[in-house]
Order: sequence, then structure tokens, then C-alpha cells
Amino acid sequence: MNQPLAYVHPSAKIANTVVIEPFTTIHKNVEIGEGTWIGSNVTIMEGARIGKNCRIFPGAVISAIPQDLKFEGEDSLVVIGDNTTIRECVTINRGTKALGKTVVGKNCLIMACAHIAHDCVIGDNCVIVNGVLMAGHVEMGDWAIVGGLSAIQQFAKIGTHAFVGGGSLVRKDVPPFVKAAKEPISYAGINSIGLRRRGYDNDQINEIQNIYRILFQKNYNTTQAVDIIETDFEATADRDEIITFIRNSQSGIMKGFRLD
Repeated sequence: MNQPLAYVHPSAKIANTVVIEPFTTIHKNVEIGEGTWIGSNVTIMEGARIGKNCRIFPGAVISAIPQDLKFEGEDSLVVIGDNTTIRECVTINRGTKALGKTVVGKNCLIMACAHIAHDCVIGDNCVIVNGVLMAGHVEMGDWAIVGGLSAIQQFAKIGTHAFVGGGSLVRKDVPPFVKAAKEPISYAGINSIGLRRRGYDNDQINEIQNIYRILFQKNYNTTQAVDIIETDFEATADRDEIITFIRNSQSGIMKGFRLD
């Protein structure tokens, strides 16, 4: 249902059940899936691919060109998965030739005034809280949460099920399953509450906790810790995910446990 006071480019592909409120502008080369609601004063620019049953609140700007001086006008996309909610004044920039797209997964909640820059890849079931600023090429695993007013440096990676405390400056990679806080960003325990909510049992949680004791609390360097974890812990999906994340880190992982 298109309101007469909204503008929709004739070439945009909009499912019949999409609701578009007044004063919204939808540019060419846009696709929006069934059941999505677009609030008033939303701007959806060229290259947006929005899934089914999404909700986009007033003031959001989706798929504006990157804030990147290397951008040369190349074709690129913003891809937003089904059932994702984007709250007021969120900005999501489209990709550059480096990746070609910015991705936000399914069932995500992007709260008011957050910014997701070019070539970011956000997994499914993620929560990005109010005022988070995410630079280019950031990767965020499924079920991760970033607290309000946090700033994430370009190319940083946040692992699955990780929880980043509000107001954090994320300059290093945050491994899976952990809580991260303080300045500089540091290990603050494992995200046991989140893991229990998602069906992890006590044995799995204890294994993850013991792995991170080796990595963050035993005064080993990262290489030594990973070797010990690989030798002393039985191979499981969780153990292997942690090891793979650490070995693939380009920026280095965050600091270990500190008392101050």
C-alpha cells in the first residue's frame, strides 16, 4: 500500500503487501519483500535489497553511497535480511568495490541513530543498540550484541554470541562467546546468560569458560594459549570456532582479564 504522499521510483520492485507511509522516498534499483513496513520520512536509495517482514522507522536512510573517498560510483548494494527492525535515524551505507555490499542479517534489531558503514557484514539475530558507530568492513557474528554509544574501528571483528558493553571503543577483535568492556577493550568473562538463553548447557558453558581462562587469565601469549587449547581440549564445534577466530584475526584480539 503506497501512500500518495510517498515517492516510489517506477522501476523499484516493491511487493504488494509492503506498507509505505507518507513522505518516504524510494529510489530506483530497490527491492523490498512482502510484509515490510516503511515508516514516514524514510529514504531508501539505489542498491537496497530489503527482505520480508522488516520494519524501518522514520528518519532512517538506507543504501546511501559510502563515506569513503576511494568510492568511485561503482554499483553496490545494501542487503537486509527478513524480519529485521531498523529504528529511527539509522544510517546504513552501501558497499564499495572491496566487497560490493553491506549486509545486515535476519531477525536483527538496529536501534535508533546507529550507523553501519560500507562493506560491514552483520550476522543473524544481532542487536546493535542506540548510537553505535560502526566503521567500514566490520564483521559481526550471529547473536552478537553491541551496547549503546560504542564505536567500532574499521576491519574489527566481533564473534558469535559476544556481548560488547555500552560505551566501548572496539579497536581489537572480540572473540566468540565473551563479554567485552573497559578501556582499552578487555575480556570481562563469558556471555553465560546469553548462551543459556540460546540453549547452551552447563557442560558447553564450562568448556568455553575453561578455554578462555587459558587464553586470558594464565599469562600465556596468544600463540602459546592457542597451542595449549588445541592440545588439552577435546575438539568440539565451540573450541574450533574460538581457535579459528583467533588464528584468522588480522587486527589481533582484545586484551585479557585485568583487575583495574
